[in-house]
Amino acid sequence: MIGTIISALVVGLIIGALARLVMPGKQDIGILMTIGLGALGSLIGSWATYQLGYHNANGGWEIIPFVVGIAVAAGLIAVYLAVRGRSHHVTH
Repeated sequence: MIGTIISALVVGLIIGALARLVMPGKQDIGILMTIGLGALGSLIGSWATYQLGYHNANGGWEIIPFVVGIAVAAGLIAVYLAVRGRSHHVTH
């Protein structure tokens, strides 16, 4: 159980970091949010890929769900930054 949690956090960090790398500009986002959004992007990306009929017939590393997870995580980070940016720019 603890190994699964640690693995999910490591994958989340990798996916989140790669998502931030492919995004233009500098993102003001902490490591915990990067891990969380990376893990969520990975889960959503993998789920969506398999729902669309992906099957890893050759075995080995499943690159398509990984790449889709990066794209989804980048989208989640962009949405997070947009929502957070709006809340920081509210004038009183």
